[in-house]
Amino acid sequence: MTAAPAESRRTRSRSGEENARHRGEAVRADFTDGFTALAHLALDGAQVSARVIDLLSGKALFSVDDHVVLPTASVGKVLLLLEIAARLEEQVNTRFDLLDRTPEDLVAEAGVWQYLHAPSLPLTDLAALVAATSDNLATNVLLRAVGLDAVRARADSLGLRRTALLDRVRDRRGPDDAPQLSVGSAAELTTLFARIARGEAVSRAVSSRVSDWLALNADLSLVASAFALDPLSHVRSDHGLSLLNKTGSAPGVRSEAGVLRGPRASVAYTVTIEFEDRLHTRRLAVLQAMRTIGIGILEYVC
Repeated sequence: MTAAPAESRRTRSRSGEENARHRGEAVRADFTDGFTALAHLALDGAQVSARVIDLLSGKALFSVDDHVVLPTASVGKVLLLLEIAARLEEQVNTRFDLLDRTPEDLVAEAGVWQYLHAPSLPLTDLAALVAATSDNLATNVLLRAVGLDAVRARADSLGLRRTALLDRVRDRRGPDDAPQLSVGSAAELTTLFARIARGEAVSRAVSSRVSDWLALNADLSLVASAFALDPLSHVRSDHGLSLLNKTGSAPGVRSEAGVLRGPRASVAYTVTIEFEDRLHTRRLAVLQAMRTIGIGILEYVC
């Protein structure tokens, strides 16, 4: 595949994408299909934001409205994981600290702890559940233990201004609750995941611990669906590929941030799409667009 000529990209930007207030640039031919897929979604009324960078050089390979702040569902839980890892490194807590779940912590949807009998689990086991299954109950117990203000302070210390974990997980959000679990920009999230992968988020030890947790993520349904990895077993390199990622899914929101290392190159990436979720066909189009970007990422790293 060859890169789309600059003139073609400018013409495309002046037509449909401009009408949808959609800005972007496919700077490598590999991502032309991904750019087109996101443009179609934007023309259909979706809000889209994406960024892919080369992990080694930091060069932007693909970007579409990466400055825009959108809901990111559970992706913001990575900030909680960073706070937990930092506390372990600072010896504020130990990995064997047992945390109890309470009726106030209970919440449905993602996770497995709600189906288990154990009323208490070690702190690091809860962090692993959050990373592996985006466990909502484990998230709430950890947030109660460390406090949302501490997570926000950690995000501030990392220089994040457009990315935040706003609240605990709730089955229903009332008028006095934060409207979203988390928000973020693709630019900030991509940089954050690159820093984690390079050992630069808080410290090398903290980054390494969070990387190990994120490598457990069993949700490979979005961008990572293109990588052909085993969702339940991809901690070790498979065909020269290794992945760490965090996904977020909510009604009308699909988001993923991650790092994929391959035989030829490594990238950090974020794709977030906010869309009208009334029709199943529209959701399928969102998932296909995210997979299309994943294919471009796979081609680049291999």
